[in-house]
Amino acid sequence: MVPCRNEKGHIEPCIRSILAQESPPGGFEIIVADGWSDDGTLDILERLAAETPRLQIVNNPSRIVSTGLNAALRVARGKIIIRMDAHTEYAPDYIRQCVAVLTETGADNVGGPARTKATGYVPCAIRAAYHSPFAVGGAQFHNVEYEGPLDTVPYGCWPREVFDRIGTFDDELVRNQDDELNLRLIRAGGCVWQSPRIKSWYWPRRSLSSLFKQYAQYGYWKVRVIQKHRLPASIRHLVPGGFILALTLFALVSLCYPPAIRAALGMAGLYAICTLSASLRTASQYGWRLLPLLPLVFACFHFAYGYGFLWGMSDFIVRHRGPQRTYTELTRSSAKPTPRKIGASN
Repeated sequence: MVPCRNEKGHIEPCIRSILAQESPPGGFEIIVADGWSDDGTLDILERLAAETPRLQIVNNPSRIVSTGLNAALRVARGKIIIRMDAHTEYAPDYIRQCVAVLTETGADNVGGPARTKATGYVPCAIRAAYHSPFAVGGAQFHNVEYEGPLDTVPYGCWPREVFDRIGTFDDELVRNQDDELNLRLIRAGGCVWQSPRIKSWYWPRRSLSSLFKQYAQYGYWKVRVIQKHRLPASIRHLVPGGFILALTLFALVSLCYPPAIRAALGMAGLYAICTLSASLRTASQYGWRLLPLLPLVFACFHFAYGYGFLWGMSDFIVRHRGPQRTYTELTRSSAKPTPRKIGASN
C-alpha cells in the first residue's frame, strides 16, 4: 500500500523500486491511494499502471495518509499487508525480508530502521541530525543497527488478521497514524519488531522551513493520539513541549520576579551546551562541513515538535476542538482539485 499526493518527483522511482522486488511466494500487488494529486503524479501512475497489471490506483478524496491507507486496505487481497511510502526507495529484497522476518519472529508488525539518503548541504545536515539520539529522543527506529521489539517502526508489515483484530488506521489523524496503530497493537498484547535486514532509504525534507512544518504537525497530532489513549507511548513525546512551556513560563514570571530569569537562562544555556555537543558528535560522523548548520537543524526538530505539541494542547484539550474541524481549517487554504476518475485496475 502506497498513499501519495503530489509526489511527481518521487513516485516513479518508488514504484519502479517496488516492481523490481524479489517476489515472495504467491507474488504481490501494488495499491497506490492517490489523494487527488494535481501536479502530474496521477499521469505518471496511470502510465506505470498501463505497463503492469500488478499496479492498482484507488481514489483518496480526503487527501491524507490515514484515509489513503484505509482505502488501499479495503481493496487489498493479500494475507500480508505492507505499507510503503512515496518518499522512499527500497532494497530489492525488501518485501521478501519483511515476509521472512514476520514468519521467523511471529511478531504482529515488522519493519526496518529509518535509513536515509540526501543530496545537497541542507538535506545532508537534516539527514545527519535525523540519526542522532539527541534529535529524536533515542527512538530506536532511527538506530540502523538495532534489532528487537520497540514501540513503532517506519511503514510496517502486518498479517491481514491484525487489522481485523484491532481495527484500521485512524481516519482522524493527519500525522502519527502509524504510531497510533502500533500503540493500539502493543496495548492489545501484540509485538512490533525491527530488523536491520529490512532495508529502505527515506529522502528527508530539503529545507528547514519544510522540516519545521513536518515536525510541528507531528507534535500537533501526537496530542490527539495521547488524548485518545490517555497515556503517551513514550516520555520522549512530552519533552520538547515541556521544555518550551517551562522556558516561556520562567521568562514571563521574570517580568514580575526578576530572579526567575536565571532559571530561563540556565535552561537555555544547558540546551545550547547539549546542542553543541550533539552537533560536534554528529559532524564527526557525517562530515565537519555540516557543523555550522547542525545546531539550527537540531533546534528545528525540537522547537517545531514542541510548538506543534503546545498548539495541539491548546486546540484539542483547552479549546475542545474536534479533529475533523481542525483538519478542515488546516487544509482550507489550498484549492480543492477537481477529482479525476480512476479505474479500479489496469
